[in-house]
Amino acid sequence: MKKFDQLLKYGQSYWLDNLSREILRNDELKNKIENEGLRGVTSNPIIFRDAITNGNFYDTQISELAQQGKNTNEIYEALVVQDIQDACDLFLRVYDSSDGQDGFVSLEVSPFLARNTEATINEARKLFRMVNRPNCMIKIPGTAEGIPAIEQMLYEGININTTLLFSVKSYQIVAESYIKALERRDNDGKPIDRVASVASFFLSRIDVLTDQVLENDIIPHAEDDEQILATNLLGESAVASARIAYNNFEKIFSGDLWGKLTSKGASVQRLLWASTSNKTEGYRDTRYVDPLIGPYTVNTMPPKTIQAFKDHGKLRENTIREDVQKAMTVFIDLEKIGIRMDEITDQLVNEGIKKFVEPFDELLKVIEEHSKQNTSH
Repeated sequence: MKKFDQLLKYGQSYWLDNLSREILRNDELKNKIENEGLRGVTSNPIIFRDAITNGNFYDTQISELAQQGKNTNEIYEALVVQDIQDACDLFLRVYDSSDGQDGFVSLEVSPFLARNTEATINEARKLFRMVNRPNCMIKIPGTAEGIPAIEQMLYEGININTTLLFSVKSYQIVAESYIKALERRDNDGKPIDRVASVASFFLSRIDVLTDQVLENDIIPHAEDDEQILATNLLGESAVASARIAYNNFEKIFSGDLWGKLTSKGASVQRLLWASTSNKTEGYRDTRYVDPLIGPYTVNTMPPKTIQAFKDHGKLRENTIREDVQKAMTVFIDLEKIGIRMDEITDQLVNEGIKKFVEPFDELLKVIEEHSKQNTSH
């Protein structure tokens, strides 16, 4: 607890990258909030697939809804909305005591809609209305089609967690969209003091893919100097991306325009570090926590990463502001040996959508099979 208290003093909140009815019912989530300084929760299709398919915590509700004639999608929505509502209620005290800065629970729109602006807008409105909690955040991917939906939802006063950000360029577009939405609200006489948003920058997958390219395409054929440079770049791209994004964050949320909005109660759109579990053997298991501590940030961690940070994480103030010049050099050096980060990040967005579509599809099939069993009796 002391470590997470100190982390909060350094300006960073930690959120849990996991949600299930089990941790809601057995008071595990409540205990983390009250005794371990937990400030929020994120969910996604993979998390809900695992929660609903493992164990029997949802069986009774699925049976009841199936008997009522609800279709598969309606059952899915009812299950997840119930969990999100219950989690929001647990976090309400955090939300109130932080003046609406923390205590959020995120619910993602269907990954099938990642390339459809209008359908994303309609689903985001519907889910936010169904949850009906002030501390609910709707997750929308930061795709080209998602950006207009994100801006419109923020304009309408819906809290948004922009997800699947892998590039600094995409992050900048998202941050500018947030400011535009607040400007539009302000110009139309709408309050801007309770609109909340985070920009979720995904980390571990950047290193995984960049390292693969370095190892498979560059290192085997490299000349001596290139070989050394490529080897030195292994495992450097994700943290470098985060530090450059944060450097841009500090520039974007400053100046006269932002000052005008803050005078009317606007809060910054915080950078949220996502995909923070290490996926590469041999790398430190807190590599996406220790170097990314700074004001106005969130780190959303799965349970294993939380435990690793509690056990042996290195806690220092403002590590996110260190070595920014070195971070920029990483991108220059990658370019020197023929690796274009925009190609890497474009691939990661497409893969990220696919990684959510497949478990979402599996989840709907599980619900459908369960429903059929109950309606056939």
